[in-house]
Amino acid sequence: MTRARQDRLLGLLARDGEWVTAATLADALGVTPRSVRSYVTAVNARVAPGVAIESGPQGYRAGSEAATALRAGATDAGTPRDRLHTLVRALLDSPDGVDTFEFADRVHVSPATLEADLARVRALLGGTELTLERSASRARLRGTEMAQRRLLSRLAHDEMEAGSFDIVALRRTLGEDSVGAAAFGPFKSDLVAELGALGYFVNEFGIADVVMHIAIAADRVAQDRGIEGAAADARPAQQEIAEVISRLAERHLAVTLGSGDLQHLATLVLTRVVAPGAETPADHARARLEPDVEAAVREVVETASAEFLVDIGHEDFILRLALHVQNLQHRAKEQAWSRNPLTRSLKTTYPMIFEVAVFIASRLQERLGIPLPDDEIAYIAMHVGGRLERSRRADQLLTATIVCPGYYDLHELLRSSVDRSLGQAIEVVGVETRVDPDWASIDTDLVLTTIDPAVPGDRIVKIQPFLTDADIERVQAAAGRIRRTRRLGRLRTELERYFAPSAFVRGLDATGGEEGVIRQLGAGLIALGVIDADYVERTIQREHLSSTAFTDALAVPHALGMTASRTAIAIGIGDPSIPWGDGRVQVVALVAFSETDREAFQTVFEQFVEVFSERDSVQRIVRRSTDFSGFLDELVAVIDG
Repeated sequence: MTRARQDRLLGLLARDGEWVTAATLADALGVTPRSVRSYVTAVNARVAPGVAIESGPQGYRAGSEAATALRAGATDAGTPRDRLHTLVRALLDSPDGVDTFEFADRVHVSPATLEADLARVRALLGGTELTLERSASRARLRGTEMAQRRLLSRLAHDEMEAGSFDIVALRRTLGEDSVGAAAFGPFKSDLVAELGALGYFVNEFGIADVVMHIAIAADRVAQDRGIEGAAADARPAQQEIAEVISRLAERHLAVTLGSGDLQHLATLVLTRVVAPGAETPADHARARLEPDVEAAVREVVETASAEFLVDIGHEDFILRLALHVQNLQHRAKEQAWSRNPLTRSLKTTYPMIFEVAVFIASRLQERLGIPLPDDEIAYIAMHVGGRLERSRRADQLLTATIVCPGYYDLHELLRSSVDRSLGQAIEVVGVETRVDPDWASIDTDLVLTTIDPAVPGDRIVKIQPFLTDADIERVQAAAGRIRRTRRLGRLRTELERYFAPSAFVRGLDATGGEEGVIRQLGAGLIALGVIDADYVERTIQREHLSSTAFTDALAVPHALGMTASRTAIAIGIGDPSIPWGDGRVQVVALVAFSETDREAFQTVFEQFVEVFSERDSVQRIVRRSTDFSGFLDELVAVIDG
């Protein structure tokens, strides 16, 4: 456990890249600041005399050797995880099993320790269609070749950090002398090029994962462990891609893949990596769709569009999402899920978009029977976000007035420079050329002036007649402040009518896990008549779909469906932090949404989550929120900046 917390500490710092206080890290890990200091010392010892974690007056941050320390933690033969993976690889490589006493000697542990490792192997096999058999001192795995390959894939992903692909991790999983891992880079480059030449868009998030499966297949075939047989009804596209994989495997890996392996790998490519090119007509895309899938997606998208008041009901969006969902069905049959390295950042940065994706995933699961893990939901979120980005209205631009006293065409040159450099962020709607303008009558979001204003203000930015890089940065900073103030201002005006003071809890009871906390906070809203017991149960069901821990500090459990009598929020403070999903949180906001407050949904999700994404703000709120009044005062103070 200590080693795992050291790795999590290093991972948090490496991900953020900023200074973090010991108290904040202690809350994130569920330990004391003193433990954090000991973890830092231990992590730095891995790369001495280098520095993996820097320390200073502001706390800690990742040092130049952070990546090296992470790899050292993953490859240390003394760690339980590495020993477990070594044991599983030995079982997979030995059809007749391994002698437990000999293996214990090999890895320098006692027989009792190895027995404990075997118990962990059994836990790892849950849901894999594999079983661990014992006969005297021998242990062996029993199950299909496909199930064994899925287990190898899981081991490889466990070796990687934050979902990104790592060739070193693949070699650790398959062995340093692995056939498949030897030429991973050149194989991947050529595969991407050939798929592009065939007219496909290549999903770079999925290509490395699929090539990992190809590497595993090559390694297993080299051990005479290929997949037998192939279906006789392979599609032309499947045959075309199978030929590409076969040719590249012989060129780069010196392995001849059989028809069963080629058909399986071609299916993975078609369902996880490629999509039709932009020039593909809609009728051609629809011809590849199964009618029931298109109908289900169309209905779910229309429902989501109405439920969340988002503009996603476009034909091109529906067709692309339907193709994605159809591929999901194929992946689900083989339990070959796609990994998404952006899952965490999508959930934290775009909580509203991710929530729409969870809703779509939930309804598709009901209609089509597809179980959807977080990484797959994140791909749906990427589709939703892409559609909303295309639909973004021009009125989201901030308006601006330029004040530049007339001198020949100087004001026209300045306007042209502003449009060219800042046109994506602001729209110039007026130019004032008088030397004594009526400042009070200028009502645009920003005022860009070359002369001193009568009264300085947050929306007034002094610039030079000939726009400089420093001017551009100041205008962008001012625009950012105005947008944030506007966003959080909407939240501030609605907070007091949403919060339920009597449902405020400081000192959450985490013994019952997320479900227990949801019931604890839900009881307060039930007592107020805002929700009923069914809403609490549906909130727990929503939590099972995907964790509502949208930041490292905040969880926002809620039900799918806006059935509360009025919109209300019950707040719970955990100090110290409590476990939630794969991490820990300090604030839990159980939100009950009413049908009449649909527009509030976006405010709560995007603005409320934004406030709790700032570490310093979270610590300030948590430490000073001894009661509801203190919580509200601190939250408002943070919003007001």
